[in-house]
Amino acid sequence: MQFKNPEILYFLFLLIVPILVHLFQLRRFKKEYFTNVRFLKEISIQTRKSASIKKWLLLACRLLLLTCIIIAFAEPYFLAEDSKNVKNELYIILDNSFSMQAKGKKGELLKRAVQDVLENAPEGTPFTLLTNDAVYWNTDSKEIKNALLNLNYSSLPFQLDTQIAKIRAHKSAFNKDIVIVSDVLGLEQNQLKSIDEKDQLFFIVPKAEQKNNIAVDSVYIKNSLENFYEIDVVLSRHGSNSNAIPIAVYNESKLIAKTIVNFESNKKTAAFTIPKKEFHGYVSITDNDLPYDNQYYFTISKNKKPKVLSIGAIAKSDFLSRIYTPTEFDFHAVPLTSLDYNSIDSQDVIVVNELEIIPQALQTTLKSFVSNGGNLIFIPSTLTSIENANPFLKQFGSVQFQQKDDFEKLLTEIHFNHPLFNAVFESKVKNFQYPITKSSFVMTKSAAVALENEDQTAFLISLSNPLSTVYVFSAALNTVNSNFQQSPLIVPTFYNMAMNSQNAAVTALSIGNPNPFIVAATLSKDAVLEVKNNKEQFIPIQQVVNNKVKMVFNDYPEQAGNFEIYNQNQKVENISFNYKRTESAQGSANEKLLADYTVVDSISTVFDTLQSSRTDNQMWKWFAIFALLFLVTETAIIRFMK
Repeated sequence: MQFKNPEILYFLFLLIVPILVHLFQLRRFKKEYFTNVRFLKEISIQTRKSASIKKWLLLACRLLLLTCIIIAFAEPYFLAEDSKNVKNELYIILDNSFSMQAKGKKGELLKRAVQDVLENAPEGTPFTLLTNDAVYWNTDSKEIKNALLNLNYSSLPFQLDTQIAKIRAHKSAFNKDIVIVSDVLGLEQNQLKSIDEKDQLFFIVPKAEQKNNIAVDSVYIKNSLENFYEIDVVLSRHGSNSNAIPIAVYNESKLIAKTIVNFESNKKTAAFTIPKKEFHGYVSITDNDLPYDNQYYFTISKNKKPKVLSIGAIAKSDFLSRIYTPTEFDFHAVPLTSLDYNSIDSQDVIVVNELEIIPQALQTTLKSFVSNGGNLIFIPSTLTSIENANPFLKQFGSVQFQQKDDFEKLLTEIHFNHPLFNAVFESKVKNFQYPITKSSFVMTKSAAVALENEDQTAFLISLSNPLSTVYVFSAALNTVNSNFQQSPLIVPTFYNMAMNSQNAAVTALSIGNPNPFIVAATLSKDAVLEVKNNKEQFIPIQQVVNNKVKMVFNDYPEQAGNFEIYNQNQKVENISFNYKRTESAQGSANEKLLADYTVVDSISTVFDTLQSSRTDNQMWKWFAIFALLFLVTETAIIRFMK
């Protein structure tokens, strides 16, 4: 037992006062005998014995009464079981990712969690609240009430290690109590390594009653016809929902097409035909589960002719001019001696066509061209120097020429899942006219192989980065060295290498993707590009590169939708943003990772646990009660004991 006011115990010396008073009252009586009073003497002796017992009882009651009063004022207590953590700081991590839109027994998981915090957090108890996209330092339930009631869902996924890092960055000398309210979707073992053993963690894992969900994953152009685009919409099913799902395509607010989709498997592709013109709309499904992934926004820009430049002998570029026709491409071929280096940055695709030596100035220019979003096609010459080619290729990846083989090879393998061919063939073709090369280079196969020779050496390799792709052939394609120009593969291969440039595809960016986006724009001094729609506007990080602007959006915009890029008041281009689909699969949470941590059912349980384990057992009330009992006992003795 310990005392809050131990100095009060010195008053126990006052117990000598009732003892002294009692002693003064115990004076001796002188005996006097009277004749013929035998019965009176017996009554007198009995009365004196009763009075003596009464006085001793009164002394005991008064001593105990005074002792209890003194000890009560000293405030005795027993130390709490978890007294060392009494001064811990309280942190509440509230997951407001889209997976918390799921419905539990009492409604949406996030809204129920917010209500739990507001109802059970003791008023006046300070704590820090962290959500996926905001931090409220040293607040309480009263101050944060409005912010919690207006809390929106965040496109940022729940990352426990990120939240713990924020807490660590807020320096403090005290240990921490951390309450984590999350469905733990996406929680991984490595995220738990950031937890300090000194801190106490409480996990509250709200459960969704229904874990079925259907999401719109992506949209891409399957085929480009003369007046129409054939687009494919990819849907994902999570769970066992087998109901038919309505799906519709809108251009801005105008309905373009609508159909019903039935799921035979967890992946489903819905095909639509839309007019071949500028498109700025979205795909929408009707799904009663998570609503955030029911829309997919995308943009198809006005059809621009990709600019293709072939650098090399004019005669060797004839086959390219037949593929890159004036109706669809802006194609030019120039010999190296006539090349205008300033024109390279304005191109979309550069073909390095059988140059024996690549000058250092051209290597530097092409590296900058690729880093700014241009596609590069490298076709070696039969006389290309390995010593010259390899340093050039090393700038774009790990592909290197190892040796030259001067014997015939058959091209026998098409990688149909490669982006160049995934929409070209309706089925895998096994019997086709095998092209032949008489001499070729052996390349390291450390990148994506699109075409392969019979001896399993690569014929065509692609090196991709977020903005562009570099395609490398292993052999010269002139008619003397190869009959690839007569092969049916020549057209789709070169056509798709040019059409896969950024300005010819569907634009649908993911919020939070750090990859840059390039738009053609000429800015005046101090001018910047602005991205906006009728709900939101922001200025992204941007870098001017000649007549192009490289933009990085990071975590902007906050809401998915269709936006426009403006140069001052002039619209430059349309662009679309979508939420990442990482929250769509509700059944993928791994709660087994929490086996070594405390998992509770509500905020109130946390506060009750903390209060019971950290509150000292106060004993002064018991001593006050005992003092009252001794006072009552004394009164009873005085009144009823004769």
